[in-house]
Amino acid sequence: MPVTEQNFEQLVQQYEKLVYTICFQLTRNPHTAQDLAQEAFLSAYTHRESCDEANVKPWLCRIATNKAKDYLKSAYNRKVDLTDDDEDVHYSLYATPPPEDITIEKDQLSQIASVVRSLKEPYLKVAVFYFLEEKSVEEIARLLERPPKTVHTQLYRAKQMLQKKLIEGGISRGTV
Repeated sequence: MPVTEQNFEQLVQQYEKLVYTICFQLTRNPHTAQDLAQEAFLSAYTHRESCDEANVKPWLCRIATNKAKDYLKSAYNRKVDLTDDDEDVHYSLYATPPPEDITIEKDQLSQIASVVRSLKEPYLKVAVFYFLEEKSVEEIARLLERPPKTVHTQLYRAKQMLQKKLIEGGISRGTV
């Protein structure tokens, strides 16, 4: 018997965590996984008549997997750096940045460095080490004798302050 419109809502509630988990495992980005899970359920709803109720779980898993794989193969994804804001981990899909990203003006770089150095402690040292000296969170934690989680939190807050100051100063948001 095919999946009906009446029992589809129940299927969404039953399998939403599974579909999200599949998408997250493939993309490693919670926001992307959430979007892909919604796309998977939309596609499932559109094609619900083609699935027998006895095979719903593997059918939904296959749709979620295909949506995530399609996303990972897309041109958009290959051009965008994937970031996990909670951990400030950057996954670059390029060995070297594309040429248009290298053309930041020298005065813009000095403005950014100036804004970084304008932060107050405890964010100043963390921001200088991370943004200007390009040290890892683990290196910063060791140098400042702080727990890595504290450094992550301070870096997150410093990043928010820097973005606000850079936007107010007319420097694009994508630079931090």
